[in-house]
Amino acid sequence: MTKLLKLAAVALSLIFMAIQFVRPSRDNPPVVADHSIEEHAELTPPISEVLNRSCMACHSNRTEWPWYSNVAPASWFVIDHVNHGRSHLNFSEWTRYDRAEAEAHFKGICALSKGGAMPLDTYTLIHRGARLSPADVKTLCDWAGAEGRRLASLN
Repeated sequence: MTKLLKLAAVALSLIFMAIQFVRPSRDNPPVVADHSIEEHAELTPPISEVLNRSCMACHSNRTEWPWYSNVAPASWFVIDHVNHGRSHLNFSEWTRYDRAEAEAHFKGICALSKGGAMPLDTYTLIHRGARLSPADVKTLCDWAGAEGRRLASLN
């Protein structure tokens, strides 16, 4: 039995070492300042703080990759989440959205944060500071509502 356990441990160690060579790209595309949300929406210090603390890691091109994003299989999970987040909403590439898409994003920001869907539980499990308090949700919803109304009034 002991020999079997040692063999299993060696096999698992070899597999763990081998998967380190399967490395998905951890890129941060260039940030063009005049394409970002900061240039196209009114961000007060409180909303900037909430966005930077709870949203930008996955929804911008300014991801600060944590150490564990270098270690498979955690790296696969983290990189996939960031890529998925950016594909749905990217604050660094705000100008790619037309007015209707931007309005929909503002509504989604409020709805998803109010419903507890964002930030993801898997993210806040490790990054406890990213959790949204009721005051944070109110700040996000007030801001998103005001920005949505501002956009709608431009018609």
